[in-house]
Amino acid sequence: MQMRFKFSLLLPVAVMFLFSSCSKTNKEGRYVPANAVFVVHMNGQSLNTKLPWEEIKSSELFKQAYADSTTPALAKTVMDNPENTGIDVKNDILFFMVKDSSGGYIAIEGTVKDAAKFKQFNSSANKIPATETEKDGIHFLASDKMTTSWKESKFVMVMDASGLNMNRKNRYNDYADSTNSMAPEPKKDLNAIATQLFALKEDNSLGKEEKFTELMKETGDIHFWINMEALGMGSSDMPGMAALSMINFKKIYEGSRVTGTVNFDNGKINADFTSYSGKEMTDLVKKYSGDKVSSEMLKRLPSKNVAALFALNFKPEGIREYLKLLGVEGFANMGTAFLGFNLDDFIKANKGDILISVSDFVQDSSGKPDMSVIFSASIGDKPSFSKLVEAGKKVGKEKLNGENSPVISYNLNDNYFAIGNKKQDVDKYIASTNNSTLDFFDKISGSSSSAYINFQYILKAMENQASRDSLDKVIYDASVKMWDNLVFTGNGFKNGGSTTHLEINLVDKSTNSLKQLHNYLGTIAAVMKKQEEKYMTDYSTYEPVTVDTTAAVSSH
Repeated sequence: MQMRFKFSLLLPVAVMFLFSSCSKTNKEGRYVPANAVFVVHMNGQSLNTKLPWEEIKSSELFKQAYADSTTPALAKTVMDNPENTGIDVKNDILFFMVKDSSGGYIAIEGTVKDAAKFKQFNSSANKIPATETEKDGIHFLASDKMTTSWKESKFVMVMDASGLNMNRKNRYNDYADSTNSMAPEPKKDLNAIATQLFALKEDNSLGKEEKFTELMKETGDIHFWINMEALGMGSSDMPGMAALSMINFKKIYEGSRVTGTVNFDNGKINADFTSYSGKEMTDLVKKYSGDKVSSEMLKRLPSKNVAALFALNFKPEGIREYLKLLGVEGFANMGTAFLGFNLDDFIKANKGDILISVSDFVQDSSGKPDMSVIFSASIGDKPSFSKLVEAGKKVGKEKLNGENSPVISYNLNDNYFAIGNKKQDVDKYIASTNNSTLDFFDKISGSSSSAYINFQYILKAMENQASRDSLDKVIYDASVKMWDNLVFTGNGFKNGGSTTHLEINLVDKSTNSLKQLHNYLGTIAAVMKKQEEKYMTDYSTYEPVTVDTTAAVSSH
């Protein structure tokens, strides 16, 4: 009997857990419109844990700003304690933008911790009376371009963003006078927008957007969401896009969303991205996504002193399908015909591997950089590739035939083509039987696309230039102590979208990257302030040279 009683208690708990783990809704997007162009979600609890306000207050830059007589008293109140705003800064805060016919609006949503402080702070910040209007339980403090509203423990700030309208003249042409000058845009009712957000139905919010729900399930200090479709990318309304109206951009941006999660971990900044598309584009990406970057091409590099590298694996057949989707396959064939090949030649010529490397980066005494750059591609069909080479030679002869044109060399064998600015490196790459292993090889070898930047190598090559000025040297030293390298990898198609990972590694592996970033930016800001003070001192002591022209005029 007792066992049965315990089971009856555990069953509803298990059901609730199962429901929550499989839920397709989220609380973070509940009051964010489904058509929001972008959303930034800040995990207040996590960010405050990683960088407590007391540590921010102990920084030299903070102390200088607080001691500055020009810093307003209201700002110092916030600097003393951000919760003097009345906002629960250790709870979630969301920023988002929505487009409309007049441009759009930007909103901030969060939690009110102390309504009296919140009201007092916003009254002072907006320079309006402390008394507020109230309707349907919503309190409003409004200024010309912004309104602050709150209801119980939730606040919504709405700012007019009409300036974001990139096609204003066309939209408001009816209001123009006889000289075709623009009449003022209709004033946005920000209180009405805030009211709509409080009353937003869940079906019209991101609370029921499955992709946004998946994003919120990811552990992160910051989440962001970009609705490329709502942004209007490729729309004829965007400046310069009308001329490209024959291209079917709608197929590309229909259903297009980009999500990202950022974590400030010990010794590194980690960011994960997922890119979603509409059905046709998704089917194309799934079918023609690449496999793994070529390890053999990486091992052929003649130098281990790699400053930057990009590698990609793709299926060449996907190029034709992508152009078909855009509706420009015919134009592509017409364009390539002028160069002596066609689209079929291009697809047959490429096996699907590309590599670009920058190595042996140095600076001479004058600060002029020098480096070795190699572009390489794997060869599918050599006769077809020869047509591309001949086309390249023709274009190069026409475009790179001046005295100051860079010296470009190329070489190829049955499997690889390489072109670069250092002939000896290009030749070594093609002839190489090297089996060299790069330090970062393990991090990128299994990805379909990858990039690498060695900050340490680049910075140390620039030491002579940075040492010329004492303040520049401070920034240089701080940068050398801060940045190690960057690794970017494409991890293929997963869970309905293309996934990528960005990892920025820092020199200090034991301290979380948010603290390190705060200290680094503080150093940069302090140096910039000293540079400005130095400039003002030098300028104030500058005496302009005056020329007496009286004698010259008299003699003339």
